[in-house]
Amino acid sequence: MKKSTISSPRMIGALVAAIAFPTIHAAQAQTSTPSQNQNQTVQTPAQTTSAAPIESLYEPREYVGANNQSLKYRLLKPYQYSFGKKYPLVIFLHGAGERGSDNLSTLKHAAADFADDARRKEFPAYVLIPQCPKDKKWSEVDWSKESSELPDQASDSMQLLKELVDEMVENAGVDTERIYITGLSMGGYGTWDAIARYPNFFAAAAPICGGGDPKTVERFRNLPIWCFHGAKDPVVKVIRSQEMIEALKKVGGNPRYTEYPDLQHDSWTVTYKNPEFYTWLFAQRKSSVSE
Repeated sequence: MKKSTISSPRMIGALVAAIAFPTIHAAQAQTSTPSQNQNQTVQTPAQTTSAAPIESLYEPREYVGANNQSLKYRLLKPYQYSFGKKYPLVIFLHGAGERGSDNLSTLKHAAADFADDARRKEFPAYVLIPQCPKDKKWSEVDWSKESSELPDQASDSMQLLKELVDEMVENAGVDTERIYITGLSMGGYGTWDAIARYPNFFAAAAPICGGGDPKTVERFRNLPIWCFHGAKDPVVKVIRSQEMIEALKKVGGNPRYTEYPDLQHDSWTVTYKNPEFYTWLFAQRKSSVSE
């Protein structure tokens, strides 16, 4: 049976109903792990436009799966949550530099943008930010290669994430019509991996400066996808996104693609600051995705 270090994930529904998500531990005080990505400035987790620090909005939790492996994660609850109502779920996959066990460095990118006061009011949703352990990956592929194939099995972290999301769908008032996934760099690879591995699960995907297996695109050719990459990216070559977009078009897909001509690896900051991104993302519904 799947279990949590606090309570069984089967009890998530009751916890949601009470709006009392207990924390596993207080947010640790250390600063974020320096990013392993090139051309990035090391920053502490950003603040929202409200007075509340970002780590107080995203509750620290830990999921323990059927194999007794654990996955730490942060969870932002929908604004003015109402019991009995179903809400969208956004899954954000961080990059390699935020791996570890502190359950804090994952708030370095994107978290503050999703937690913006006005945005939360306009698009009330769960935002789930899992933390991949050190030396693990969302997709176990070699980033140094110019191409990669989808591994036969999901990585340990991806398997745990899918279990956790399934539990939330069952117990936490998640709208299965509106489950979205996005990620940057290593998380971009993870995003492509997830939609290939679970092709009928998501309503939309937004991979940023990642890469995938072009041979898998038939599985998700009708899924709304908006892909982003910096043309001068020295870490993950832009060809990795270009080849996925071209492969999708060849099988009849209609993905959106934004290539920033002057950006290097950090193509996520401008993306997650763009209001149009959220309007597009939250407008997508799984029922509108033809098989």
